[in-house]
Amino acid sequence: MRGPGEFWLFLSTSPLFWLALTLGAYVAADALAARTGRHPAVNPVLLTVAGVGAVLLATGTSHQTYFAGAQFINVLLGPATVAFAVPILRHRSAIRRNLPAIAATLAAGTTTGVVSAVLLAKLFGGGQALVASVAPKSVTAPIAMGISREIGGLPELTAVVVIATGITGAVLVTPLMDALGIRDWRARGFAAGLAAHGIGTARALQVNPVAGTFAGLALALNGLVTALAAPLLFRLF
Repeated sequence: MRGPGEFWLFLSTSPLFWLALTLGAYVAADALAARTGRHPAVNPVLLTVAGVGAVLLATGTSHQTYFAGAQFINVLLGPATVAFAVPILRHRSAIRRNLPAIAATLAAGTTTGVVSAVLLAKLFGGGQALVASVAPKSVTAPIAMGISREIGGLPELTAVVVIATGITGAVLVTPLMDALGIRDWRARGFAAGLAAHGIGTARALQVNPVAGTFAGLALALNGLVTALAAPLLFRLF
């Protein structure tokens, strides 16, 4: 190779480079989060997105080129979601005792998540495609993208909105719950999973195992209920 330019061209066209960059950025971000005592504002996903995004912008790399390598991580979204069943099984007795509260919270949270997104998008003059894209914002990405496609949205835009929602929820959930005086780990966890899907659930698991269990439960139930209710709520509002 004759110089740095050719070396970069070689690296940038290799899918494994973008996979390694993403994994390396997350490992570094997670180490930084650990050094700060897992402060809510130092979210590893947020730092990774910002870092990798900065590299893509600085080098003029297209999303298509990046995703050729990063898609290997994307494949793990499904198994990672299913893995939340493990803590749910371990705490099944606590879940059974709280079924009425879970059902009421799920109904309120699912309806609020979809309706608020639709109404806000319309309030700011969003078109039909934009409204449909943001409607499933509080559901984990694989399910949200499927819902978006079904109701006429843009799955790519939905993925961006979902990630932004998850990061915002993960950053705000701990200080917000503390400010509101909510100390019950079941309530804190269920709220995190309901509003901020997988990223919020990951944050809940870092804070407390019971919170993580109820967050995983909320993530799964919200995905199921939203997949059934979102098309109806979207048409109504």
